[in-house]
This record gives sequence, C-alpha cells and structure tokens, in this order.
Amino acid sequence: MANLYTNPNLNEGAQADADLPSTKVPPKSKPIITDVSVNGVQISEQDILAEAQNHPAENPGQAVQAAARALVVRELLLQQAKALNIEAAPEQMDDGSETPEDAAIRELIEQEVEIPTASKDECQRYYENNRTRFSSEPIYEASHILFAAGPEQHTARSIAKARAHDVIKLLEDKPEAFADLALEYSACPSKETGGNLGQLTKGSTVSEFEKALQSMHAGQMTGEPVETKFGYHIIFLNRKIEGNTLPFEHVEETIRAWLEAASWSKAVSQYITILAGSAEIKGIDLLGSDSPLVQ
Repeated sequence: MANLYTNPNLNEGAQADADLPSTKVPPKSKPIITDVSVNGVQISEQDILAEAQNHPAENPGQAVQAAARALVVRELLLQQAKALNIEAAPEQMDDGSETPEDAAIRELIEQEVEIPTASKDECQRYYENNRTRFSSEPIYEASHILFAAGPEQHTARSIAKARAHDVIKLLEDKPEAFADLALEYSACPSKETGGNLGQLTKGSTVSEFEKALQSMHAGQMTGEPVETKFGYHIIFLNRKIEGNTLPFEHVEETIRAWLEAASWSKAVSQYITILAGSAEIKGIDLLGSDSPLVQ
C-alpha cells in the first residue's frame, strides 16, 4: 500500500511505516454528546439529535444541550408516572392525537402538581401595576405628500428631499394649499383625496412615519421632510384620538389566565427539580446555575 504522507524527520529505511496512521479507514468522528441517562435508562445520541431540531439556538451545540435536557425531563416524568401506575387515554390535540407517553405525563402533572388560582385581588394588583399593557392605541388621522425615491437611488433621493423642502416653504405661507400640492406632487395614490391616509394606528405605517406622528399635535405639519424607505414625506396631522385604558372588568379573565399560566410553569419546574434531585442523571446537569429549571 502506498503511503499518503512520509515524515521527513524519519530516516529512510527505518520502520516508519509502522508509526504512520492507516489510510484505509477514516477516523470515526467523536459523538456530539454521550452517556446521557436517567436512573440507568440511556438516551441515545440519535434521539437527542432528532430532538435538537425542535430547539432553535445560536449554535448546534446549544441546540443539542437543550434537546438532551428536554429528553431527560421527559424520561424523569415518564419514570415517575410508571412508578405511580399512572395511565391516561390520549386526547385529540390541535396538532394531532397525543401519544400514550404524553398523556401519562399530562395526567401525572394534573395529579401531582397543585396550581394555585389567581384571586381577584391579585388580578387587580397586576392591573394597577401594568396599566399601560391594557390601553388601546391612539388613532391618528393624517395626510401626506410623498416624494418617492428608493433607498439605493441616491441622486433621486437628494432631488426628492430638495423638492420636499421647497413644498414645505410653500405650505408655510399657504397651508390651505396642502390638498392641491398633494395632487400635484405626491407619488402616493392618496393624492386623489388631498393626501388623506384616513385613520392610522400602530403598525399602519413604517416606523419613521409612525414616530413622526407620535411627536405631533393636531393641526401640525412636519417642519422637515420625514425620510422613509419610500422617499420623503410631508405630513399633516389632522386629528389625534388618544388611547383609553380598558376597564379592569374587561381584562380580568385575561390577567387571571396569565397569572395562572405563570404559576403553572413555576410549579411544574419545581416538581421536576424535586424529581431530578432524587434521580441518578448522567451527562446533563439539570440543577446547575445555568439550568432553565432554576432560572
């Protein structure tokens, strides 16, 4: 067999061939993660790699670690369900019927984990501390004149900006001419209605346009052209309807669902931590400082 590589530091005639690696069989790659088990039950690398597809991460290594943790937790719960002789009939789920194993885990958690309900006082307290989360968005009624030019059209954008400045100067002297100038200059179909965009709420326009609206008061026109990816805009705010805080009675059930979901997650995490503390787990640390169970 011919050697693919000869060490120049070895003397000719020496038994160097015996020290060279074989070129017949490529070296076997090291497993990504090994020896993961729960109370002696091995979790295969193949299963971990398949599960990793369900755990988006910054790099493959993090996805594999997350997948291993998930399968270890699943095995912990299945072993506990078996120890307690818990069985349950699979239910029809939105994404298909659950497996018998999933049904057993669900029944285990329902039997073993006590989830406190959120009282009205707790819901009220959360509402008072988070009022901004329960306010309707303001509504803007605005008109604009668009001087169109794409992001890469540098010359066209310079021209569009200059024209917008010129029209702003005209409007400062004759603000009543906004609709006529919109019809003459605007590249937006709204020019046919004097530039009127109707009622706008959060997300109706691009962020730069929206930011300009938020800083304006009714009856005000932008003193400088507003730049967006579409070009330059002259904006006139016709009316602003402030958002209102929703009454507690309208959001009480939503708040209760949020609080109870948070309590459920915390209680289940604590239950798994107790199981992990009394189990022999190899290959993954469920109780370390960076574990999602203790965060």
